[in-house]
Amino acid sequence: MFSFPPLIEARLIKRYKRFLVDVRLQDNSIMTAHCANTGAMTGCKPDNARVWLSRSDNPKRKYPYSWQLVELDNRSLACINTSLTNTVARLAIEHRQIVELLQYDKVTPEVVYGNESSRIDFLLESKNEQCYVEVKHVTLKLDSGYGAFPDAVSIRAQKHLRELKQQVEQGDRAVLLFLIMRTDINQITPADLIDATYGQLLRQAIIDGVEVLAYKTDISPQGIKVTDSIPIIL
Repeated sequence: MFSFPPLIEARLIKRYKRFLVDVRLQDNSIMTAHCANTGAMTGCKPDNARVWLSRSDNPKRKYPYSWQLVELDNRSLACINTSLTNTVARLAIEHRQIVELLQYDKVTPEVVYGNESSRIDFLLESKNEQCYVEVKHVTLKLDSGYGAFPDAVSIRAQKHLRELKQQVEQGDRAVLLFLIMRTDINQITPADLIDATYGQLLRQAIIDGVEVLAYKTDISPQGIKVTDSIPIIL
């Protein structure tokens, strides 16, 4: 489980310039914090929502506070900090919480690979096998109730699918792991209406041998824990 440092509660005013968010603290003062999320964050910015922020003691930071969690209209929680996703995933892999990845005893992050010079999130290794794992942060929920990825057109995510397919062609195992960072999602599907190319590439990658997994998380102001696998609807 990933544990947060003590978080402070506030109310959301607005997110802007991609990396900034204004919040109202409990003493009614207004503060600007950092938002570590480059996506559209559709459905994760309800007006006046409860939010939770962490504080950094780094004196070089212009904005000491970082937005971590938001309470959605149905009282579910979402983690909007995409920089935490790989940390949560690595802990789950190392603590044997992802059953499809139990056999590996070495985890190496950010390994350069592929013809398009990407960095795989994790290279897993055992005596007889290498497994390339790409992790995706999911917080978009469609009107159908399905979770979906991506929440904006993502050329980078398309590239990752091509490179995972190439690793399979070279004889390695390749896995795409959707980490559901929102507590009210129980199924996931490609967001075809947002990025049809990604959906096409995902379905072809599966045909070509790329494995796709999706796991829920339990989220609270205390921390985040990977829990159960969920269905992927294609």
